[in-house]
Amino acid sequence: MDPPLVCWEGCCRSFIPRAYVFCILSFSLGTHLRGLETTATYDPSTQEFILHSPTVSSIKWWPGGLGKTSNHAVVLAQLYTQGECRGLQAFIVPIRKMETHEPLPGVEVGDIGPKFGFDETDNGFLKFDRVRIPRKNMLMKHAQVEPDGTYVKPVSDKLTYGTMVFIRSMIVGDSARSLSRACTIAIRYSAVRHQSEIRAGEPEPQILDFQTQQYKLFPLLATAYAFCFVGSYMNHTYHRISADIQQGNLSQMAELHALSAGLKAFTTWVASAGIEECRMACGGHGYSRCSGIPDIYVNFTPACTYEGENTVMMLQTARFLVKSYTAALSGDHLGGMVSYLNDVSQQPIQPHPVAGRSLVKDINDLGNLVEAYKQRAACLVEAAAKSVNSDLKRGKRKEDAWNKNSVDLVRASEAHCHYVVVRLFVEKLSEIMDVSAHRILSALCLLYALHGITKNTGDFIKAGLLTAVQIDQVQQRIKDLLSVIRPNAVALVDAFDYSDRQLGSVLGRYDGNVYENMFEWAKKSPLNKTQVHESFHKYLKPLQSKL
Repeated sequence: MDPPLVCWEGCCRSFIPRAYVFCILSFSLGTHLRGLETTATYDPSTQEFILHSPTVSSIKWWPGGLGKTSNHAVVLAQLYTQGECRGLQAFIVPIRKMETHEPLPGVEVGDIGPKFGFDETDNGFLKFDRVRIPRKNMLMKHAQVEPDGTYVKPVSDKLTYGTMVFIRSMIVGDSARSLSRACTIAIRYSAVRHQSEIRAGEPEPQILDFQTQQYKLFPLLATAYAFCFVGSYMNHTYHRISADIQQGNLSQMAELHALSAGLKAFTTWVASAGIEECRMACGGHGYSRCSGIPDIYVNFTPACTYEGENTVMMLQTARFLVKSYTAALSGDHLGGMVSYLNDVSQQPIQPHPVAGRSLVKDINDLGNLVEAYKQRAACLVEAAAKSVNSDLKRGKRKEDAWNKNSVDLVRASEAHCHYVVVRLFVEKLSEIMDVSAHRILSALCLLYALHGITKNTGDFIKAGLLTAVQIDQVQQRIKDLLSVIRPNAVALVDAFDYSDRQLGSVLGRYDGNVYENMFEWAKKSPLNKTQVHESFHKYLKPLQSKL
């Protein structure tokens, strides 16, 4: 039997015979799922659902494999039965004839055209005009429609979003893989490339010996390791909570949704910027596709918008944080990654800075730094929640109060996610038994935490977590850590264990033979198939004859 094949934004997975090629999609223009406009109306006389796209804005764009490949789609649409809208449900919808691959009656489908990247993926559009499908084509694991049209509610409406949570959790791991590949290329190339003199008359050093190059790349290397550990945590957590959900325990579903949304946004923003930093760290050759980094960038950066635009994702996380903060004020005991908000029921979180004093006693103590990140997150969550509540008390509508404070809410979510990443990195160190590995990974972890402080200095000083003198110490300690990591930098990227084929990079080759292979790569350019291009005879030669 052929292996299963399902296409969802280029990923293949499920248990469906190869003859059925699927894309999985929802119908909207953005991330407002409740506002999806495509309808699925149940007709009890024929026991069929009628799929319809009533507006231009209900046409679906972007699913990978939809343009020319898929013959079926899993569609999210608003279910109507017995005259009532029952909310979003998923349906298996044939869209092309199995014999000829032509669109079925009522189905308008095609490719959306060139994009920033993913040229090989046929992202498509799809529109329905009263397309009928059998009742059995509704996915009824959680909600059901009986033959007479009776609707049976699921245990929780949010179970519909389970697949989206899964994909967002996967994207966190993909952030780590994409950033680590870019770091591997940039650091290996920086160990091969020689440029300029540090001391007059001496040989040109490896550019990885320059502190400025280390400052560009080593914090990104530390970030890649941090995201690897977070990706593993999210994968484990998703499957653990999913198992609980199967047993009827939905208590942790809200936090899983909030954490997957926030970390998806946090890691993709950081990784996207980091990949570009790696490209620039490779100098002019980084701009060539032979470096491999341009392909990594154009294939990864869409993750900032697909499966939920990042700002919207951060606001979803903020909604959970504000709700948790309010629950803690009411005396509820919080668990999980928001347990730090329990303190609000006892005393205000935000400390009052005292000159020369701070919460962090030792900037080299990872436990102290985790506490500082936790308190920073707590301060920003509390401040954002208080601002929203203050506007509500002044009579503003809930939606207006939320929008007025949305910048602060996003910052609170970012701080929460940053705390989670630092905490998980530190916790992972306890599992590493090898003394040498523990030492260098501890240095990476410390670099990640301290570098994050330099990027958010104002938050830590304002909250009384660090003093100005300590910020100077942090900056000096970062420079010390660069020299600690330098001897192990190439080994640390080799530990990601990417083959040359996986990297697709001349600059990041494992054997270091960059320039010989760059020359061979250039000679394979299509423009070099002939010694004289036809444009010479068409344009240049006539021009020369006139001179």
